[in-house]
Amino acid sequence: MKCDFCDSKATVFLTQLVEGQMKKVCLCDSCAKERGVTDPTGFSLADLLMGGGVGEGKPIAAGSAIPMPLGNGTCPACGFTLEDLRRVRRLGCSECYTTFREELSPMIRGMHKGPSHQGKVPAGLMERQVLRQRLEELRARLDQAVAAESYEEAAGIRDEIRQLNENLVS
Repeated sequence: MKCDFCDSKATVFLTQLVEGQMKKVCLCDSCAKERGVTDPTGFSLADLLMGGGVGEGKPIAAGSAIPMPLGNGTCPACGFTLEDLRRVRRLGCSECYTTFREELSPMIRGMHKGPSHQGKVPAGLMERQVLRQRLEELRARLDQAVAAESYEEAAGIRDEIRQLNENLVS
């Protein structure tokens, strides 16, 4: 695959979601270094696509990316400012999320489907959780049946509990 900026062989491949659309850029080593892609302070693919370099503080053209907040605050934990956020497109520490909550909320909603992350449940975990909940319900019903001296019902519940325990162990 060739570099998007020259005809050299691409070795760096970037993908980023910009305004709900997937943007991909292929770069050779020299173009990646020239554009600051290897800079550990971070970069924005939107800046790269718009011709700006990393950390240059160049504004992105209107409508090309999520607008940055306009406030001017400073994180008490790390001293990171909103200007730093505009420049490097990253936060300084975990406390920055709390400090800049008001400013970050619209940005996060624009980047994701909502303001909180909801991950996937690993395969099999949900089934085991449902079995455990069912066991808790059956144990409560068993206690009620024994207390009511309904021994036939209790025996049936006991057998169902044994079956579920076997399924849970295997």
